[in-house]
Amino acid sequence: MNKSNSSRWSVIALALLLGVFSTLGPFTIDMYLPAFPEIAKDLNTSASLVQFSLTACLLGLGIGQLVVGPLSDAYGRRRPLLIGIIAYVIVSFACAYSPNIGTLIVLRFAQGFAASAGIVISRAIARDLYSGHELTKFFSLLLLVGNLGPLVAPIAGSGVLTFTTWPGVFLSLAILGVFLYLMTQFRLKESHPPEQRVSPNFKSQLRNYGLMLRNRKFVGYMLAQGILTGGVFAYVAATPFVYQNIYGVSPTMFSVLFASNGISLMIGSQIVGRISHRVPEQKLMVVGLWMALLSSIVVVGVTIAQGPLFALVIPLFFFVCSISITSTAAFPLAMESQSKNAGSAAALLGLVPFVLGGLVAPIVGIAGEDTAVPLGLTLMGTSLIAILTYFMLVRKNESS
Repeated sequence: MNKSNSSRWSVIALALLLGVFSTLGPFTIDMYLPAFPEIAKDLNTSASLVQFSLTACLLGLGIGQLVVGPLSDAYGRRRPLLIGIIAYVIVSFACAYSPNIGTLIVLRFAQGFAASAGIVISRAIARDLYSGHELTKFFSLLLLVGNLGPLVAPIAGSGVLTFTTWPGVFLSLAILGVFLYLMTQFRLKESHPPEQRVSPNFKSQLRNYGLMLRNRKFVGYMLAQGILTGGVFAYVAATPFVYQNIYGVSPTMFSVLFASNGISLMIGSQIVGRISHRVPEQKLMVVGLWMALLSSIVVVGVTIAQGPLFALVIPLFFFVCSISITSTAAFPLAMESQSKNAGSAAALLGLVPFVLGGLVAPIVGIAGEDTAVPLGLTLMGTSLIAILTYFMLVRKNESS
């Protein structure tokens, strides 16, 4: 094997390893989705409160990144990741034995907080090692692996539910955490050496966040991709009830339909990675934003007309694909000016989707379990706001 082939395979191996860590978020979010109706019945609660447990998890994933990202800038990548995964294993076991929905909601927040380490640190490591178009290509490769999470997680959850009840899903997540701990301990090298680390001083970290938030282009990329990605969590929260209660599909078929959108995530990220050296990331991001708006308008029409299942699945496929295109293009654009603060910058980029996703997730259930119209309206609203944000903060700033 020549040197170039060896180098290429080492890049692929690293992307595979980091991609496994980034799947912790999708598995934590998606694996228990097929169990939503069962959880509501077993804990004697409403669909909206079960969806709020998803909200709690998303908030934990977002807020956790704000804490873990700066810690990884100050203390290196490996140590915070190991601590986060240990906490994840403990909380996952606790989730399995939740006696009521209130306890589950609190524990889901803690589980999301712990899982955030895998997401933010894997992206910070990518920025430690790459920049420019090379970062775009590597990030798309990382997402190719990471996006297997939404593809595999609901199918895995449905498989677990065929021989056990919903607590078994959380016990499976605990086992996944143990595996990731071993991977971190024995396979992951430190990418952020001591001479490049920042002060662990709290005021210094706040100052770094302040500098980033005063950068209009960084904020524009952060909000545009974050608002759009936040909208997809409305889809994540709504589809277990829309597909199973309105369209009458089985938990297994729901998992297949949900997993198909994992394929769309992979397609979107690979499109950007393959053509980013010919088509600027800016143009790719704009294409993704408009694609999201058009597909969400179709979803609104289908839900109002109560169209057939395939008429809903197709535009949702394109909507999720557009999110992958937008986020893959936005990440290297936003991280371009960040090096020493890669962990903090990745934390801010990861915060907005989960916080907004946590806020919109319960909205799709307020009209009850027999209508999908709130889903369509939420997707269209987030798409429109994302486009306006991009043009106001990024394009306007470039032309001024």
